[in-house]
Amino acid sequence: MDAIDPDDPRPASQQIANILRAAILTRKFAPGERIPSGPQLVERFGVAKATAETAIRTLREEGLVVSRAGSGTFVRERTERPVGLRPHIEQAFEATSVTVDFAGFSGETLHGAIAEPLDRIREGRLRPENLTVRLLVPDASRPWSLPARVDNLEDSPAFRKRAARIMERHGTAVVESVTELGRLGLVDSATAQIRTYPAVPLFKLYILNGEQTFFGYYPVIEHAVPLDGDDVPIWDLMGKDATLFHHSRDVDPDSSGSQFVAQSQLWFDSIWNSVAQDYTP
Repeated sequence: MDAIDPDDPRPASQQIANILRAAILTRKFAPGERIPSGPQLVERFGVAKATAETAIRTLREEGLVVSRAGSGTFVRERTERPVGLRPHIEQAFEATSVTVDFAGFSGETLHGAIAEPLDRIREGRLRPENLTVRLLVPDASRPWSLPARVDNLEDSPAFRKRAARIMERHGTAVVESVTELGRLGLVDSATAQIRTYPAVPLFKLYILNGEQTFFGYYPVIEHAVPLDGDDVPIWDLMGKDATLFHHSRDVDPDSSGSQFVAQSQLWFDSIWNSVAQDYTP
């Protein structure tokens, strides 16, 4: 683990909590594993007992760990919690075989989050043998129930055209970046594909390496969208405002995390292999 930075203005307890939190989120400490005790943290970081206890209490209040009398403090078996996606995607790319499944509205967030690990592959700092990315997005050629006009709750063809351009921009950028790695020989097998399906998602879902899922609902918010020269009030699905929750497999196949990952993969594959159609710009 890292050391405390004496030039960091944050309290030592916060720095220790940040170090432990990063180790938990990157699975250096697996679910159910015991983290260093208060006395061990005192010795490791050279801090007072109260400082170490404050750091552990911070993680306990965040729901990341649970303390058991006489046994110690352990990473919670349940891993559902609000998280940021980017560091987990970067970690997932350290595997030999990388799979990323996305279901959502446009793929804009995925495009931003996946850029850094793809750059690291180009620079030779990462070398997975296989890379597969699948994007599942709504069919913009069909009328949508949402997003909808505020005045009459009707579908807006102009909005769908605008959304299609956004999906194409971000989705095709991901596909081109991934397939380029294969053409350059930087990854033995690199494939990326977009499919559309006849429904509008009210949530976004990411599945990484079949081991972790990130799930969040789209809030529906009114805002004005420039369409055909006018600002049109639209009930829109706001992806950037979606809070993601993290679920991961563990050694117990019946745990809530393992079950959620398995059911998410089953749902994604069922749509992908049945009603979804290959995307053509």
